[in-house]
Amino acid sequence: MEISKGVEMLQLEFHGNIIHPTLLWNQEMAVLIDAGFPGQFEDLRVAMEKVGVSFDKLKVLILTHQDIDHIGSLPEILQVCGSTIKVYAHDLDKPYIQGNLTLLKDGHLENPPKGKVDETLKDGQELPYCGGICIIHTPGHTPGHISLYLKKSKILIAGDSMYSENGIIKGIHAPTVLDINEAHLSLKKYLDLDIESVVCYHGGLSKENINDQIQKVIS
Repeated sequence: MEISKGVEMLQLEFHGNIIHPTLLWNQEMAVLIDAGFPGQFEDLRVAMEKVGVSFDKLKVLILTHQDIDHIGSLPEILQVCGSTIKVYAHDLDKPYIQGNLTLLKDGHLENPPKGKVDETLKDGQELPYCGGICIIHTPGHTPGHISLYLKKSKILIAGDSMYSENGIIKGIHAPTVLDINEAHLSLKKYLDLDIESVVCYHGGLSKENINDQIQKVIS
């Protein structure tokens, strides 16, 4: 689903789970936010090509956090793209993504996905890609969870900081959160933004009275 010009919410299915990585692009390049489950590399490539974006345009991968449904296809992406892609993540989740530390929620896996993070991100940082991407550190779900605010289109990519159902923001998914108090504090950061629509990785797009919806779930 194209939310705005050059902003596509992808929809991928994995054993009954529906997830929503986000694709940004312009004439020069493409940016992918989150890499799906292990084994979804081909699904990602096909989804990109369906919206007219060739996979060889992918120059940037931003990982919102370390969970396996977000970093799953990272090894395959790195293998195909090599040095032509730059991978970003928050410093606190970087060692888990790279395999230096065991994944906090998927530590039981014998061979978890892992890959090199080229550059770490911090709260308030702005990346210059596709009209400007503002980084918001929103810990709670994981220590290094980030959300992304797209300045040009006023879209919030919320990652797993909250979830939605049928276009309605439902709040924090408590069973998957490592620190519920931090998670609540993180949502308050959104109230300072002018948000027209939100993409939740689990639940998809919400675009009606966003600030009111967020205020409701944190009050």
